[in-house]
Amino acid sequence: MSEAKKDKPKKMALGRGLAALLGDSDFPTDSPPTEPKPGEKVIELPLERVEPNPYQPRRVYDQAALQALSDSIAQHGVLQPLVVRPVDGGYQLIAGERRLRASQMAGLNAVPVVVRRATDQQALLLALLENLQREDLNPLEEARAFLRLMEEFGLAQEEVGKAVGKDRSTVSNTMRLLKLPVEIQQDLAAGRLSAGHARSLLALMERPQLLRKTRDQVVAQGLSVRATENLIKKLMKPAAPPAPADQDQAYIDSLAEELQRGLGARVKIQRKGKKGRITIEFASDQELERLLEVLRS
Repeated sequence: MSEAKKDKPKKMALGRGLAALLGDSDFPTDSPPTEPKPGEKVIELPLERVEPNPYQPRRVYDQAALQALSDSIAQHGVLQPLVVRPVDGGYQLIAGERRLRASQMAGLNAVPVVVRRATDQQALLLALLENLQREDLNPLEEARAFLRLMEEFGLAQEEVGKAVGKDRSTVSNTMRLLKLPVEIQQDLAAGRLSAGHARSLLALMERPQLLRKTRDQVVAQGLSVRATENLIKKLMKPAAPPAPADQDQAYIDSLAEELQRGLGARVKIQRKGKKGRITIEFASDQELERLLEVLRS
């Protein structure tokens, strides 16, 4: 497959729907909107003039990867400029959170940026889209980003999918992860469970105790997603109905209990085929006489 064909879905995902959402802004709609445009003017900004992005959906950062980026920036500088927008007294980051953090770690005084106009709502949209398109988010961050796009922009799941190059079912299944108990969401965020594990556990949502017990087993034993799915299928499988012999014995036992209540004595019923024996126990001559009177009446 050619590179042009590989890029096509992403361009289609950023079509007229995104243009309508971005409205009157400086952002292109025929390419990833937070990427610098060819020939765009790049300026150097002191780091203290760049505010972090308050709409950043990413909450977890790989510190080792961030340190590696910081080391690279210390040696080669920031190769791709950050994207910012003007705000009162300075500039606010829209795209490039990792580069900003790594630059701070590397001790830089200034970073290259391109400046574009965007409203608060557009800045939120662009921050969400950048992370979703780059697949920089963990599954929960991705689910929350989808939810924000729907709640704050009134998008349907299908529209969210088109904006980030995913089908509607992927968006729907990802958002279902937000229904999991908080402790399991924490497992997912911390990497103790994968998105595949979490989606499998959703099948047990109606049985909270079993859900938590299964989660404990999956984590303790380090079960794979396939093993987790098989375990859950086994747990969800309905119990087999009792065998005919067990049903017959249950009926016989119920008859014995009924006779015991009527006679006030211990009764045992033994059956072989269609024949059998009823044994009535007594502890004294007086009890025998009483039983005889009951049977005669």
